[in-house]
Amino acid sequence: MPQWSEYSTGQRIKILRGRNLTQTELAEATGLTVDTIARAERDVALTLPTLLAVSAALHADVSVIVGQQAPRRAVTRQDRRVLQTLSRTVHDTAAGILPSTVDEPPTLEELRTITGTAWDQYWAGNYVEAGAVAAPFLQNAVVRLHAQPAGQQAEAWSVLSDAYRISAYVANLLGSRDLAYAAIGHAHKAAEQAADPMRAALVDSGRAWVYLRDARLEDALNLATKAAMDIEPRFSAATPEELVVYGSHVNFAAVVASRKDDGVRAGDFLSQSHAIGTRLGNECRAYGTLFGPVTATTQAVGIKVALGETGTALSLADSIHDVSGLQGAARNRYALDKAMAQADAKMWDSSLETLEEVCREAPEWVRHQALPGVIAEKISLGSTARVRQISELLGVVATPYGQSFAPANRRTAL
Repeated sequence: MPQWSEYSTGQRIKILRGRNLTQTELAEATGLTVDTIARAERDVALTLPTLLAVSAALHADVSVIVGQQAPRRAVTRQDRRVLQTLSRTVHDTAAGILPSTVDEPPTLEELRTITGTAWDQYWAGNYVEAGAVAAPFLQNAVVRLHAQPAGQQAEAWSVLSDAYRISAYVANLLGSRDLAYAAIGHAHKAAEQAADPMRAALVDSGRAWVYLRDARLEDALNLATKAAMDIEPRFSAATPEELVVYGSHVNFAAVVASRKDDGVRAGDFLSQSHAIGTRLGNECRAYGTLFGPVTATTQAVGIKVALGETGTALSLADSIHDVSGLQGAARNRYALDKAMAQADAKMWDSSLETLEEVCREAPEWVRHQALPGVIAEKISLGSTARVRQISELLGVVATPYGQSFAPANRRTAL
């Protein structure tokens, strides 16, 4: 398979256009003729105006089209459009440029409802949809902030912090790391203005996750630990909401520790996580997150897999009988962790069955994950008889330019 830079510019345009966009449709989107598009894809008469028009219509940087930069793995034209809109919105609102499209901003109560909708989309694994909601949400939140009377802006700052944090999470999962850093930075500033310690800790945890995806493991662990410690409640007086947020922070700190092979710290955090889950008794939602005993146990499976404790991971998985109370993304992630544990134990058929189920049921979610490729690679290397089945399965989650997921280290595939 050629490297992205080895394709011609015309070939790259055709690949980025993909099977779901015809030359006629691209011509309509660019305002060019179909013949111009066809000639561009044959590397004939590709002028600068044509290149810029095609770049805008495909929502791809010119550097990607001319081969200086490869497209992000598994990112479609729709993804690029959402990221482009989200990026412009994040930077414009942070610069104080108010949108002209918002005349009468929603009330704070209406914005809180929108916050819930955006988080629901995100935790369901619908990242593109969440990004599509995040951009107008951010515009409305910043207009609401400016409309609030002086001295009554704390709640508006809290909502704006949520809007930036959701934007950062979407950008991080869609591979736009610079945008994720920018959005989480603006979320931090908004949380400071809101004077809300809980939201400030949530933002710190979000930044730690960006660090983790950027392979800054030491920074991620330090910040995740700080975020959890900053909001550690007194168990005797803690509200369910406080326990949910603290539990999710402790659990994430355990995840980061496991990626650093720090089994001792991961174990300490896990003990706290299980204690908090037991105290809650069931899955509870607060501040855009869900936590409870099932979340604690399913997350522990992935943590044990990352630490190489396959037997413990499989034992934990055997103890889990009902994950219907989890959100979609959490259920899918647990399934991948289980499949990884089965592959590590050379349970090839079971691992393939688990992997296939999540790939078939949630292909849109799967294509933004690195772990399916890691699992598939392990199964195919361990059992050559299943190479064809693995190949067909990876076809469900192939990248836009025909390459299946590349092997990755299971400890950093998040």
